[in-house]
Amino acid sequence: MMEEGQKKHTQSEAPRPNPIDPDKVTERPGILEYAHHVGSALIKPIDRGRLKGVALESMYEQTNRQLDQIRQQVALLAQQAKAIHQRVRISERIYQAQINFKPLPGHIYHLYRRTNGEDVLSMIAPNEWGYSCPLQFVATVKLLTDHTWEVLEGSVEEE
Repeated sequence: MMEEGQKKHTQSEAPRPNPIDPDKVTERPGILEYAHHVGSALIKPIDRGRLKGVALESMYEQTNRQLDQIRQQVALLAQQAKAIHQRVRISERIYQAQINFKPLPGHIYHLYRRTNGEDVLSMIAPNEWGYSCPLQFVATVKLLTDHTWEVLEGSVEEE
């Protein structure tokens, strides 16, 4: 009996029309660019201008940091090149001096100047001469393995 009553009730009512516009209904709601019901994930529109601005700012910061690092490396290389060039000039001056022995790499020697202006390389340190040194002390130097000279004390500038 209930079935008949239910049938009467459904038959007496006219079918209700769908209140949603058929153009705004999809069979695949997962591909919509907006949330299609309350439980959907929150979708916020992207502010493309701000996104690009942040990306550009980040890019400039990173590239400037890398360029600063390269500038520091270039400055270090220039400093090293200057030091090598100075070692070459010093070595040329020492090799033009009077040397009466065979210098060995890793050993320390002393450069002196005679009264006539001639340079002399010696194994004798300034404090080993006693009370009077017949030569003017210029510098204490060390022969490196590449046969250039490193100044340890004093100054070997062109005079």
